[in-house]
Parts: sequence; C-alpha cells; structure tokens
Amino acid sequence: MYANAYVARGTVLVDAGVTPMAIEAHRNTITHIILTHCHFDHIAYLPALQKMTGAKICIHEADAEGLIHDNLSLAMHFGEHSPGIIPDIILHGGEIIEGYEIIHTPGHTPGSICLYDRGTAELISGDTVFSDGAFGRYDFPGGSRSTLSDSIQKLTQLKVGGLYPGHGIPARENGERFIKAAAALIQSGYG
Repeated sequence: MYANAYVARGTVLVDAGVTPMAIEAHRNTITHIILTHCHFDHIAYLPALQKMTGAKICIHEADAEGLIHDNLSLAMHFGEHSPGIIPDIILHGGEIIEGYEIIHTPGHTPGSICLYDRGTAELISGDTVFSDGAFGRYDFPGGSRSTLSDSIQKLTQLKVGGLYPGHGIPARENGERFIKAAAALIQSGYG
C-alpha cells in the first residue's frame, strides 16, 4: 500500500503495507511482523497478514496506540481506519529479534525504529532515512525535526552496507553514504 515491506531471513516481515499475496510463499515461516512505525501505509494489511501467518506483531511502545487510533496512524489520509490490533510484543529499543537489533529512531513518529544486522551491516530503516540521502517527514502528529536529526546522527555511527528504506529503492551497498547525506541535509536546515 505505497510502502516497502521486507521478508528478512524468511521469518520476519518488516512492515505490513503489502497484500497477503505478496508474501504467500513465506506464510508458514514468518514468526514476527515488526512494524517500523504506525503510519497506515506501513500497517494497512496487518490484520490479514497476521491472520495468514499467525506471526507475533511487534511495535515500539510509543507507536502502539497508532494501531488503534486513526489520527496517530494517519488512516484518514487513506480513507481508512486503523487496524484495531493490540500488539503481541512491545518494543523499547535494544531488543534482538531473529538476529536484528531494534534501534529506536524517533522523529518521523515517536516510536519509529530501525532494524540492524551487525553481522551483515544491513539496516532496514523504515521512514527514518532513505536510500537517496533524504529522510522521513516530521510534520505529522508526534514528529520532531530535532529528534529526527538526532536519530539520523545516531545511525551515522553504524557500519551500514545495505540500506533498506520504507520507501524507494534499496541500496545494496554504501548505505553509510546515504545516511551521512541525510544527516548533512537535515542539519543544513533543509525541509
């Protein structure tokens, strides 16, 4: 539904903006659905995907209410309602799920997260940072430019090869370059 989703290691679905048909081949192996944030384009098909896979739904505590409240999920922008689902696992940042470290990166939303694999240096960045050197909007409810800038700065400390954003084409290498470009762009006053 307008956002990227990733099947990672065959067991984790990151974000739920794709139709169930898109992940049909993984229906019996997905154990967790990890949401990078609560905006509707990333959660639109959550009820159907959860029913199909039986996976545990994971979201940061600061965005969990967005699964219930239309104003937090921005569902009304899509002419829809939030899925009305209570998550199975509330994230705080620092957890390791199926080998991915959960990094709390607020700014786009209060509960935005990234998933980082230290072994492969791959980062699934949601709407925190994109593979074109840009960053997510911060003008929706709960967003904050200064907080997003701090989160992007935190990501510059990571070794990142592959960068897999919530929108746009993934960068399979040189992810650090795009993160540093986003950090410079937001610090320059752009946006």
